[in-house]
Amino acid sequence: MNQTKIAGSSSEQPTHDVSSNATHLNRDRDTIAATNPLDSRSADFKALQRDLNNLKDTVTNFIARTTNEAAKSAREFRTNIAGQASDIADMGADVASTAGRQAKSLANEFEAMARRNPLGVIAGALVVGVLIGLMGRRS
Repeated sequence: MNQTKIAGSSSEQPTHDVSSNATHLNRDRDTIAATNPLDSRSADFKALQRDLNNLKDTVTNFIARTTNEAAKSAREFRTNIAGQASDIADMGADVASTAGRQAKSLANEFEAMARRNPLGVIAGALVVGVLIGLMGRRS
């Protein structure tokens, strides 16, 4: 066993084992390394990077979902509008068809009236012609 004395002391000091001192120094060095502010900052920085990457992934997923939902809503809206426009066009065609049938019916009614009373139709046409002529003179 290796024993050392401290030089320059007048009273005798207890001797220390060198291997015991080395073990003690190694434990102190590990403790210092564990509590080293640079190591804790590095660990904090890595945790922060990990959190930021997770946040980035979350935001990316949110944007992707939102975009998909917006596209889906736009497609549904377009389909609904197209369906409503088609319905309006069908109603317009029905109205035009109905108006055409009524006009033919009215024309057929006038024709039947003219066949039953030709002099009344001629007198009515003369009156309408005179009224149109008078209105044209005043303008």
